[in-house]
Amino acid sequence: MKQHLTLLGALVCFFLLSISSNAAAGDIQSAQSAVGPSTEQLESDLNTTFVLISAALVFFMQAGFCLLELGCVRAKNCLNVVMKNAVDFCIAMICFLFVGFGLMFGATAMGLLGTEITWLSTFNGDSQLWVFWIFQAVFVATAATITSGAMAERTTFIGYCAYTVLISGIIYPILGHWSWGSFAGDYAPGFGGTSGWLESLGFSDFAGSTVVHSIGGACALAGVLVIGPRKGRFAKNGDPLLISGHNIPLVALGTFILCFGWFGFNCGSNLAAGNEIGRIAVNTMVAAASGGLLGLAAFWIRDGRPEPLSTMNGILGGLVAITACCNVVTPASAVIIGAIAGVVSTLGSELLLKFKIDDVVGAIPVHLFNGIWGTLSVALFNEAGFAGKQLGVQALGAFSTSIAAFVAAFIGFKIIHATIGLRASEEEEEDGLDFSEHASNAYPDFRSE
Repeated sequence: MKQHLTLLGALVCFFLLSISSNAAAGDIQSAQSAVGPSTEQLESDLNTTFVLISAALVFFMQAGFCLLELGCVRAKNCLNVVMKNAVDFCIAMICFLFVGFGLMFGATAMGLLGTEITWLSTFNGDSQLWVFWIFQAVFVATAATITSGAMAERTTFIGYCAYTVLISGIIYPILGHWSWGSFAGDYAPGFGGTSGWLESLGFSDFAGSTVVHSIGGACALAGVLVIGPRKGRFAKNGDPLLISGHNIPLVALGTFILCFGWFGFNCGSNLAAGNEIGRIAVNTMVAAASGGLLGLAAFWIRDGRPEPLSTMNGILGGLVAITACCNVVTPASAVIIGAIAGVVSTLGSELLLKFKIDDVVGAIPVHLFNGIWGTLSVALFNEAGFAGKQLGVQALGAFSTSIAAFVAAFIGFKIIHATIGLRASEEEEEDGLDFSEHASNAYPDFRSE
């Protein structure tokens, strides 16, 4: 009897152990099945956070542009600069939300423009498309504010606001669609996802040397041609006369803030926190460094002295140039690309003076000329090897986009000038735009040219 009870107890224990082991196996299997989605969700959340932080860095570049322009203008125009840089951001956000995003990333019409202008009324949900939107929106603000510095000290505030509506709502979105039209499809399946005509040809512009900087620079060129030079910038015989900025250290501070923001500009364009961003960051910084050194050297050799503005613009030129190709070139190639960009920035400024073009901050050589140079570098310095056919596509994309931006902006500026006014009067320019436009002064206890 005792043996039977012992055997029965052993069977009961075995049964209970079997049940518990099966339950444990089920729990383990359930846990294992949960690991996959959790890891995937974690990766998605990390990438989302990375893109949002990158967008914040690009947004902070607005402060860099503002300080750079502030340092280059005279004290009597500082408040006007602050107002323009603040308001162009505000206008760009609203225009891109309601109109620009659909034109840029909606389903294409013959590869020329997006057609989902009413996207906001039809799109719902918590899709990652919102993350993509904010990253692209701060790019629009960057393109818009490039023009502000070139046209500083003689542009009416209302005229500049009208231009900002034009570039952020129409020019940038339509021309950007040519190169980046399909990009939103990765974030919201069913929205857009169709390529613009340049993208279909294989045109590559990783972070916007053409799409952001050449468009902004081309609009700046159109603006300064329509509005003309500042009073006293050129002598009667055409020789340039010096108009010094009131605070060059602000230019340096603005430049370094822009360098800081460029980590978000270029690394964030990867749209994921992968191993690739390390090389992108390195390429970005070494191009800036070589650009600064060669911008300095070019002016030093020509003029016999080291000059701060050429150094700062050389740094920015290197950053602009590497923006298109930072994901496909080696660090050694990035040094060469940046070095050439530094020379382009310095000599480009001299070229503009030959044609009596008054660009207060050097935006045209830095952004337009080096935007084109950087776009060509995608084919010239690609680590996969030189590609002649690709060089042709890159040249087509860079020049067609720049020319289209110039023509559209030129027409727009002409219309603005003929209607609400674009150029401040001589009296307003003489008094300073702080007083004439805003009835105030940035430095109320100090008035100076």
